[in-house]
Amino acid sequence: MTALDIASLDAATLETAPTRYIEGRGIRFAYRRLGPSSGTPLVLLQHFSGNIDAWDPSVVNALAADRPVIAFDNAGVGRSTGQTPDTIPAMARDAVAFIHLLGLSEADLLGFSLGGCVAQQIAAEHGPLVRKLILVGTAPKGGEEHLLAVLQQALSQTDAPDPRLPLFFTKSSASQSSGLAFLKRTQVRKDDRDTDNGSAVTDPQAKALITWCATPDPGHAILRAIRQPALVVSGSHDTMLPANNAYAMFKELSNAQLVLYPDSGHGALFQHHETFVNHVRTFLEA
Repeated sequence: MTALDIASLDAATLETAPTRYIEGRGIRFAYRRLGPSSGTPLVLLQHFSGNIDAWDPSVVNALAADRPVIAFDNAGVGRSTGQTPDTIPAMARDAVAFIHLLGLSEADLLGFSLGGCVAQQIAAEHGPLVRKLILVGTAPKGGEEHLLAVLQQALSQTDAPDPRLPLFFTKSSASQSSGLAFLKRTQVRKDDRDTDNGSAVTDPQAKALITWCATPDPGHAILRAIRQPALVVSGSHDTMLPANNAYAMFKELSNAQLVLYPDSGHGALFQHHETFVNHVRTFLEA
């Protein structure tokens, strides 16, 4: 890679970075890599139904200002090939395969919602691979979820410009305004946008998330197996994966910090994106 290539990579944003591909284990993974070429990479694990372009550029670009950040589509999602698994452990295996394909021996993980469940599984099973862990709007195994009920309610609001507005944000005018700004940011990229693969992704993902939360974890074995420093984040009024999940994880993890954002729902990291980025930076640099 030439100096010009490295400079171009450093300057890339989520909206402008090329979508790259890497293949292994019969899967061709789509990803974008931003930020400097050195430092511990931060790998992003996406929410239910989301792909690379569902991330908030304000979050991703700000985090990539001083560290490598990698956003990718797990198996079957977006432009990645393969079949989307219907269990969290299988999703974790695919994500670990992707990380290994990139030649990484250590990474930080930021898991949002479904991605947070996957991140927990990876951190518990692959300790040396994970340096630090950020769990946002997620739940422990055996935790509380209201996925189908909340989805049904959100989809019934036909006046909403996007289901994420009622799903991710509260009904307050401030939260709704933040939600509209978030949606606008996610639509800035016009060329080479990621793809929505519909029920082929959402059906197995829903099964995986619901099963994860419905399956008891006696003694919180997965959380107790996570020894890495963890930052646990939630919105005060998350209706999909309520904030009591965050407190439950905080209590059982051996080395965790807990942050709750006010007047915010499942998308608290997008509503409070500047504060969230500052919290993540402080945590990762400590």
